[in-house]
Order: sequence, then structure tokens, then C-alpha cells
Amino acid sequence: MSLPRFIQIHTLHTYPAALLNRDDAGLAKRLPLGNAVRTRISSQCLKRHWRVTDDKFSLSKLDVPMAVRSRATLEHISKRIQENGISAVLAQAAAEALRDAGLLDKGGKDKKGEDALKTGQAVLMGKPEIDYLVQRCTELSQAGPDEKTLKADVIKALKDEKKNIEALKYGSGLESALFGRMVTSDILASREASVSVAHAFTVHQAQVENDYFTVVDDLMQEAGELGSAGIFDTELASGLYYGYVVVDVPQLVENLEAIAAKDCFADGTPAERRELAGRVVQHLLHLIATISPGAKRGSTAPFDWAKFMLVEAGDWQPRSLAGAFHDALPLEDKASADTIRQRAVTRMTHEISAMDEAYGAPLARRFLALDAVDVPGAERTNLAKLGEWASEIVRQGAC
Repeated sequence: MSLPRFIQIHTLHTYPAALLNRDDAGLAKRLPLGNAVRTRISSQCLKRHWRVTDDKFSLSKLDVPMAVRSRATLEHISKRIQENGISAVLAQAAAEALRDAGLLDKGGKDKKGEDALKTGQAVLMGKPEIDYLVQRCTELSQAGPDEKTLKADVIKALKDEKKNIEALKYGSGLESALFGRMVTSDILASREASVSVAHAFTVHQAQVENDYFTVVDDLMQEAGELGSAGIFDTELASGLYYGYVVVDVPQLVENLEAIAAKDCFADGTPAERRELAGRVVQHLLHLIATISPGAKRGSTAPFDWAKFMLVEAGDWQPRSLAGAFHDALPLEDKASADTIRQRAVTRMTHEISAMDEAYGAPLARRFLALDAVDVPGAERTNLAKLGEWASEIVRQGAC
């Protein structure tokens, strides 16, 4: 038996004729790897879709305070203060004081009105953090000071209550507990990510095509003209993507329960303190398997469930299986009757066998697959049981 310190998740997803993740030129994002250029999906794109999706296993269904990522957070705080009966002038002054005190990036300092409350970059703040700031600014505003005095009072309060605000990092939202938060503020606290997400990439060379299309003008066509209202083109890509995610369980427990990561599996830590972390891992597995990213959804329907998912748990440092695809899989292999998906799994199993032989890492494994494949030392199961197993080993602290 070993500790489930790290849970590693490997997936294969198939997406045909889709624009999953665009670069600044509107083209499919690419990744040079080994002997071929691949198409890829950025980790930010993947996390965004897992974070905001709405289904049975949404993060929001965990009854944990979520977060807000926006450049308009100060404007939101100002409106919340006004809802508490404070005048717009004082609410604006309080929000500007939060900005001037260094709570958030001062991107709008030289602007006026609501634009002055727009920060230079989107900042992730938990709803409990926002609630606390709204409450304190409301209390200070109710004392009846003028704008100048209120600003000074807010800045002083932030300095005096810095420790209280830092402690609120545990209320900075489930998203930051999972994916971390880096802030330059002297007041808000950064958070270490407990979930690491790699860029997904095709296991074969990039397959892209320029899609030429026209938009038909119904009224012009009825009038006897050709009816074209525009000619456009966009890039579409197809591929089998390898994805890799790592959950640092002790860090996750620390972020959720405010106990030191080193005490996560200590004898004095009851399993109940890992209950929420177990549920989070279960939800995350379902999201990774079934939630698809993608732009142009209306015209490409880029929805897929994982065709293969391998979950590994143990107390060794994590390692990706991306090396299995350093040499791109050929799109056709006349020497094999297996599909490219089956050949991809075979590559992964060979990589696992070689790594196991070289390092002897004792990892517990479970997997789901659509094809008749075997994985060294792994038990085959379905997604529901896979999620239950991962959740249970987190709670029990053993795998």
C-alpha cells in the first residue's frame, strides 16, 4: 500500500474537423515535437471549459464557494456597496481606494468613472473575499466621511487587517484551490495550484485544412441575385489528442481545508478532512473525460468523450507519458491491423512497461477504454467506478 500523493490522469480524445484552440492569427494552435508539428489545445483553454461547464459533475455542484475572474471586479464591488444603501460617489471612492492600496492591478488609475475601476488584467477573486471587502467598505462608508476621508480609511483598514485578508486565501474560490492564483498585490495572497494541466497535443502529425465557405443572403437570393453576403475561410484540424493532468492531493487538501500539506495523510488527520478533496477528484475525472473545449461550436460540434483514460495513483513524483509520442504515430501502418487509437494505447503501454522496469515505481492503476487493450498492472473499469475509486483512495489515504 502506498499514499495517493499524486493522481495522474492520461487521456485520448478524438476531434474531427474542429477549431479547438486558436492562436492570435485565428489558426489552430500548434506544437513542434520530435519529428513532426502537431496541433494542440492549451492548458488554459482546457481548464476554462472544466471550470465553467454546467452538468451533473460541475465544480459548482460541490457546494464550495466559486470565484470570479474579471477586469471589472472593482466595478462589481462598487455596485455591491451601492446595493447596501451607500451613494454611488462613496462606493466609487471606496473601490478606487482598494485599487490605490494595491489590492488589484492599477490599470485604470488614470481613467475616470467606471473605467477607472477596470484593472489592467483579469484577477481571480473568491466570492468570500469579495463579500468581505464589500462588507468592510460598506461599514466604513456608513460612518459618513467624505470621499477623501473614506479613501484614507479604506487604505488604513486594508493595512491593519492584512492578516485577516491573507487568511481569506482559503476563501479565494474553488478554482484557485485547483488551478492556483498568482497575484502581484501586497494584500491578496497567491495560491499554489494543486492541479497541473499539460497542453494536449495530437499523437500524429498535424492534420489541418483551410475551410472555404460563403454566407447566403436570403433576401438578395429571392430578388434573383446570387445571394452571397460574404466569402470567408477558417482553418480546421482533426486529430487524436493525448492529455495529461496531475493532482497533488496534499496540496489540494491544504487549499480546501486549510491544513498543512505535510499533515494530509498524518495519523491525526481524520478521513473526513479529505472528503471534499475526494469529491473534487471524482468530479474532475468526469469533467476531463467528457467536457470538450473548442471554438466555432455551432458549426463544428466538437464534442467528444475520452476514448481512453488511465488513472495512476502513488507517492512517487509524477511523470508524463508524452514521450511515447515523441516520434509521431504514422497515420497509416500497413504492418498492423490496429486503428491509430489502438496503436496509441500500445505506445503508451510500452512506455509504461519500460518506465516500470527502469524505475520500479509502485503505482495503482485503473483505466477505461473503448477498445480491447491491456495496460500493465491496471484494472479495467468504467468512468463511474473510476471516479469512485479515485475518490475513495483520497479519503482513505492509501492505494
